[in-house]
Amino acid sequence: MNPANKKAIVFGGTSGIGLATVKKLASLGASVIAVSRNPQKAGVLPASVTLKQCDVTDRQALAALFEDCAPFDILVSSATGGTRTFGPLTTMNMDGYQASFDKLWGYANVVRFGTEHMTQDGTIVLVSGAPARRAKPGQVSLASVGGAVEAMVKTVASEIAPRRINVVAPGIIDTPLIPIEGQARQELLAANTASHVIPRAGTAEEVAKAIVFMIENDFVTGTTVDVDGGWLLS
Repeated sequence: MNPANKKAIVFGGTSGIGLATVKKLASLGASVIAVSRNPQKAGVLPASVTLKQCDVTDRQALAALFEDCAPFDILVSSATGGTRTFGPLTTMNMDGYQASFDKLWGYANVVRFGTEHMTQDGTIVLVSGAPARRAKPGQVSLASVGGAVEAMVKTVASEIAPRRINVVAPGIIDTPLIPIEGQARQELLAANTASHVIPRAGTAEEVAKAIVFMIENDFVTGTTVDVDGGWLLS
């Protein structure tokens, strides 16, 4: 698929990986609809980008958005859907653990209600994370949710063919999801990537390039591409 002159919808498209994907697709000639709960945080965007507000956990609003935007060719979601919880299971706040799965339900809603409005050669890309592939202590919630997303994609791929669906699994990426700033931020990123083959945090643009690869390659479906700086090897 050549993104030029295609219509794309990107959820979580106003920050981090989603925003980088919106800009990359727009640079390739796509008409892009960037969707999030807070569209105004996107800043200045290319003229080919339209902003829309929607929560991926609101099924009624999501279905209405897809119907309004149909038909479209490309569907990407990096929307977190809710909060993230860290720590060992034995001491975890179980309400927080359960809330982490809002990401899975958000993705499931996007695929469920979006697929029927896509073109027959359309393609979907979701974003999971390296803990789904190799978790570290304290990442049980991230691993559980990411693993569920990847299992869903493997099953759904054959159900929606000839449309395609894939996953990109980032490692530690320098995005607004990391709340601290300044020197403390740089020290945290350095400490958490020191053992990686590529000892630095990735960028949202590097992940966006992998998402675009999944969009453009018509011979890939039901699979996961890792963009993790060697997380799996460390």
